[in-house]
Amino acid sequence: MVKNIKFSNLDRKKTIETLTKTEYDLVVIGGGITGGGIALDAASRGLKVALVEKGDFASGTSSKSTKLIHGGLRYLKQFDFWLVKEVGSERAIVHKLAPHLVLPEKMLLPLIEHGSYGKWLTSIGLKVYDILAQVEGEDKRKMLDKKEALKLEPLLPKKILKGAGYYAEYRTDDARLTIENIKTSLQFGAQALNYAAVDDFIYNDEKVAGVNVKDVLSNKTFAIKSKYVISAAGPWVDDLRSVNNSKKGKQLHLTKGVHLVFPKEKLPIKQSVYFDVPDGRMMFAIPRGKVTYIGTTDTNFSKDKNEVRTDLADAIYLISAVNNMFPKINLEMEDIISSWAGLRPLIHEEGKSASELSRKDEIFTSDTGLISIAGGKLTGYRKMAERVVDRIAKKMEEDDNRQLKECYTEDIPLSGNDGFKKFKQVTKYISDVYDGIKPEGFTEHDAWALVTRYGKQTDTILKTYRSLKDTDQYVRMAKAELRFCIDYEMVQNPMDFFIRRTGRLYFDIDSVRNLMEPILEEFKAIYKVEDTQIIEWRETLQAELQEHSNFSLERN
Repeated sequence: MVKNIKFSNLDRKKTIETLTKTEYDLVVIGGGITGGGIALDAASRGLKVALVEKGDFASGTSSKSTKLIHGGLRYLKQFDFWLVKEVGSERAIVHKLAPHLVLPEKMLLPLIEHGSYGKWLTSIGLKVYDILAQVEGEDKRKMLDKKEALKLEPLLPKKILKGAGYYAEYRTDDARLTIENIKTSLQFGAQALNYAAVDDFIYNDEKVAGVNVKDVLSNKTFAIKSKYVISAAGPWVDDLRSVNNSKKGKQLHLTKGVHLVFPKEKLPIKQSVYFDVPDGRMMFAIPRGKVTYIGTTDTNFSKDKNEVRTDLADAIYLISAVNNMFPKINLEMEDIISSWAGLRPLIHEEGKSASELSRKDEIFTSDTGLISIAGGKLTGYRKMAERVVDRIAKKMEEDDNRQLKECYTEDIPLSGNDGFKKFKQVTKYISDVYDGIKPEGFTEHDAWALVTRYGKQTDTILKTYRSLKDTDQYVRMAKAELRFCIDYEMVQNPMDFFIRRTGRLYFDIDSVRNLMEPILEEFKAIYKVEDTQIIEWRETLQAELQEHSNFSLERN
């Protein structure tokens, strides 16, 4: 059994001391999926690595995606075969690394009159997709006639439906995939710290030789020395290039993507669907536990990157698209129970609209040696990390005659995957967990939620659960989860817990309302904070609940 490595802000002072006293081979700026992937790749090759993140891990783009590890079918339409091949192959690898977290999800692509996809082209496209993505067995695409498509999803529009493509994708929790990559990097000696903002670079002979960091929690600053620095700061990459006086040539083009969440009974689809929108775009509708979520938009964004929100126009656009595709459904604003909005840090291309921009990643190296990476997709994070660490490996060979190992992250199971070789073993483990907690009033969904969040780490949480005394079993389980997340996942405040470590704000928003007070009490006991801090956290949580779920005209 893999031992959990202590990773806690209760040890923050000691962590900062280690960061200041150590000379690193590499500092990674940004604790999203790209930064987490780079930390794991570099540390596993033998580099001494430190990662710093200005907010919580995955608090930017990496908790706001469509939460799919998908092969980018739509890039076939742009003839971007290289991207389809790479991300298509990566799906299977990431599923193997974390089968509890990257779950098989069949996708239905309805073929409708005057739609974006015709039958012949879809059939050929999905066949090419299967070949490029090396899809095997049951996961290979099938073409369905109208009757078969309606059997799988009765809510599709009978009048204009001609049939459907049926193919395999994978679903994930992007924020948890990020934290598990970072935790896995610790097994190879990496250090990581959240709420640590880089505000300047250290230079030696006009070359970047480290970073100056502001501890967001104490407002104190400290320095980390390092031979190399990689910025994987997502939407903030150009800001750091400006600090480094190297914002030249290609630049970022930020676009906003919004998702809405509805109770299952309001959008009771049985099947994930990838469907046409009247303006020519495509959209996802995905059932997940008690809810169904839809997305996404793709609009230019130039406002405050720290304040990305769903506005009324986004919500109207998404609801109209769903009502158009599913004639028996009549979603309204008040049906929205949660939402999220995030930014895509794409590379600007003159004359291209938001949705035409390439999703390929790009690496920039400044004259001072700062390496920045931007663009790319969640699915391709591992290959992005490999490419950028290869750059470091080449520089190390030239500068220090030091030979690094080749990348082997495709063979490193992520935290939580302790012995899962196939998805069947995950479903068996869910069943075992359910057998253990069923007598106490938990549902099968509760067991599923625990295992698809934590994998085998669920055992540690259940052990804590059995040691607690709360009479309400859901309060007791949430406290056990919280203690795990504080001890091993760097949770610093209730938002880290409710939003990024557990996804409750998005997928079980009522539980946030029900658990808020007991969780605040637990924070007070563990972190020994003043009442003023608890009041502030409570107000922040209430504001988050309002922000994500209330779309009345007054709020806009």
